[in-house]
Amino acid sequence: KLQSLKLLWTLKPPNRAFHGHPRLLSSDVYSQYESIRRGKQEIPKYFNFAGDVLDRWSEIEKAGKRPPNPALWWISGKGEEVKWSFEELGFLSRKVANALTKECGLQKGDRLILILPRIPEWWLVKVACMRAGIVLIPGTSQLSAKDILYRLQASKATCIVTTDKLAPAVDSVASQCQLLKTKLMVSKGSREGWLNFTELYQNQPADHSCIKTGIHDPMIIFFTSGTTGSPKMTQHSQGSLGFRPLLSERYWLDLTPSETIWNTADTGWILTSIASFFDPWVFGSCIFIHNLPQTESAVILNTLCRYPIDALVGAPTLFRMLVQNDLSKYKFMKLKYCMSGGEPLNPEVMEQWKSQTGLDIHEVYGQTETGVICSVFKGMKVKPGSMGKAAPLYDVQIIDKNANILPPGQQGEIAVRSKPTRPLGFFSEYLDNPKKTAESERGDFYVTGDRGTVDEDGYFQFIGRDDDIIISSGYRIGPFEVESALIEHPAVVETAVVSSPDPLRGEVVKAFVVLSPTFSSADLKSLTRDLQDHVKKTTAPYKYPRKVEFVKELPKTVTGKIKRNELRDKEWGRI
Repeated sequence: KLQSLKLLWTLKPPNRAFHGHPRLLSSDVYSQYESIRRGKQEIPKYFNFAGDVLDRWSEIEKAGKRPPNPALWWISGKGEEVKWSFEELGFLSRKVANALTKECGLQKGDRLILILPRIPEWWLVKVACMRAGIVLIPGTSQLSAKDILYRLQASKATCIVTTDKLAPAVDSVASQCQLLKTKLMVSKGSREGWLNFTELYQNQPADHSCIKTGIHDPMIIFFTSGTTGSPKMTQHSQGSLGFRPLLSERYWLDLTPSETIWNTADTGWILTSIASFFDPWVFGSCIFIHNLPQTESAVILNTLCRYPIDALVGAPTLFRMLVQNDLSKYKFMKLKYCMSGGEPLNPEVMEQWKSQTGLDIHEVYGQTETGVICSVFKGMKVKPGSMGKAAPLYDVQIIDKNANILPPGQQGEIAVRSKPTRPLGFFSEYLDNPKKTAESERGDFYVTGDRGTVDEDGYFQFIGRDDDIIISSGYRIGPFEVESALIEHPAVVETAVVSSPDPLRGEVVKAFVVLSPTFSSADLKSLTRDLQDHVKKTTAPYKYPRKVEFVKELPKTVTGKIKRNELRDKEWGRI
């Protein structure tokens, strides 16, 4: 069965006879694939994305039956460029796998934290971990020493890979992490106590046998913010991220081996794993990466004009920023498909982009726990303000507090059916947190924590969060993390953090602060900057409150709980 599934993308040319989606399956394999997709046949017991997908494309490439398109194409923005075929990706990732296992002593099931910006080594390490059965934990490069300490201790990771920029932060907390054995640094220089990543892997042999992994074996752990407490560890399996795109038709990307996709999301988030790794490479497509130390309109637009990028994926902030330019001055080389995800996109931005470029923006909705839940597929009618229809494999409904399905037009909570059969694309669990895992379900459904509606045509519309999570420029920010940072400042007696509307970022972090009497006569503008700088130094800089309001007291319930919903409603003009 598995040998047949390895041929999911065979050498036949695409045809679009099936629901408008191209397929590259022979009739017998397609029949088996359909049986699995429709739940009539069990999924395979073993699966490894590196061996069963990437190595298969390498074979197709060697046979001369894939277009001469790179598998990975990276530019620095300063003249440096890297192009790897699937064969080269396989060759280099096997060397890295040997470095991790033979030199660093990592074994199947060990955990590795990977904190790198958008550089080729991020993709190399990720593929190598899959080959060796090492569980990967990605993190954004904006993490502070405190954030890194929490992740190292909570995950019990034995290895970390990062840059020379973050190495000092790691060293400042390493003594508190007894399980951390190996530190690898991606740098041209050296540092005491660290192994040089490039030197280490380049000296390794390129022979490595991909380890046998079960389809439900852990593969990646994402730290995702919650409304209370520290970020949760959301664990995904080989199947939930790697095998899922093989079963879900070509439902949101619909790419071919000759096409190129550029996703601008940070490497720490699940969107990069989906849109810049698993899903494009299932299609044998080229993944384009720009180092993008900062997101600037001119850089994005000029890159689209100079490189043959077919598909662009970005947070709504990206498109809000781009439409502020005179787009008539730019002629995109090949762009024909745009996708936005991470938070809702304003309909007026979609209209401005369409009027200036002639291109629709297709909304994608999902979560760290589930991957893509809804999307506007290619060829579907675009309804401004709608995030499309349910993705294949998912039964998405609007439910009430008692898990009853609500009719079209009625507002409720967006949920995905998880019983009697848990969909393959779902996370395995919140690691070491069975209570949170259980709380994520209501009746037969996984509850997203988002409110929305569905119309008669099956299009879903996002209304807002059902909790206090702040989604700013695609980043999920838990108020507890920001409040914890603020409360460390001597000026702060009490604080509450909520979302506040922002024309560019959708929403931003706003802090309501009750001051200590000793700071009551302080210059508030100066104190605001001081508090913002304090948060930037204490936690990841993207979490800092862009707005600060000083108040005498915070609204509370009779039991003393802060009424964040009241503050949030006031910010959004609902009071």
